Amino acid sequence: MSVGERDPISGHMTTGHEWNGIKELHTPVPKPVWFFLIAFTLFGVIWTLFMPSWPYGTGYFKGWLGIDQKQTVARQLEEGRADRAAWTARIEKEDFAAIKADSDLMGVVRETGHTLFGDNCAACHGTGGEGNLGYPNIVAAPMLWGDTPEIIAETITVGINGADPNTRVSQMLAFGRNQMLDRPAIQQVITYVRSLSGLEQRTEANAAAIDAGKEIFAANCVSCHGDDAKGKTDVGAPNLTDHFWIHGSSRDAIYQTVFNGRQGHMPSWGLRLSPVAIKILALYLTDLREQQHAAVGNGT
Repeated sequence: MSVGERDPISGHMTTGHEWNGIKELHTPVPKPVWFFLIAFTLFGVIWTLFMPSWPYGTGYFKGWLGIDQKQTVARQLEEGRADRAAWTARIEKEDFAAIKADSDLMGVVRETGHTLFGDNCAACHGTGGEGNLGYPNIVAAPMLWGDTPEIIAETITVGINGADPNTRVSQMLAFGRNQMLDRPAIQQVITYVRSLSGLEQRTEANAAAIDAGKEIFAANCVSCHGDDAKGKTDVGAPNLTDHFWIHGSSRDAIYQTVFNGRQGHMPSWGLRLSPVAIKILALYLTDLREQQHAAVGNGT
């Protein structure tokens, strides 16, 4: 087949090359491909002229537009620091009530507090503050030491059984391990406590155990949990009449608590976080709790 011959099957012209009866077709690069290759090549050349591009020696070509991303980032950081300094100063000097009444500041509290909580608190208390086994629910359950923002800030600062000299101290006695109560007595007080929150209904089968457990509770537990078993914030003892259980509500879980005791731990965040960060966290938690309680009140 000679040069310029047209292949009868494909309709393409041939190049004149032939190998073992196989003829090479002349199939040029499509014009649209050439168009895009040329266009993007021109774009690349123009980009390297106007924007920072080629390195050389100890520097690089900075481009005709003089754009410097390092300076841009530095300027943005400086603007961010100035903006942060403004609202930080306000949060630092204003009291909790004034901050809560300021919608702009509370917007900052919600945004910054969410980050602070995620970085420092979520590992134990959950991303939404709903708690994990061994760590209390801090958005819906009664707060062990009180729920005002001032008290919450104090608790965060000094911690619980933490390293701060003024840390809050709390411990559940090991009534079984230390032989203050025998196993039958522990089982009876467990039955009574579970009946307080509706986990066990009073029946003829457990009535005697509930009555005996009530007497044992009065003799051993009311000093911390109160006569009504609703807990005491001055010692950080939990409410035993609601459905929030830090270490589990099964008979076995409660038995382990009564028999071996409990001593929770919360870091003394005042040794790690600034007073402003702790104030933001206290306001953030207060706001979360108010939202949660409002949602429950609305039946959502």
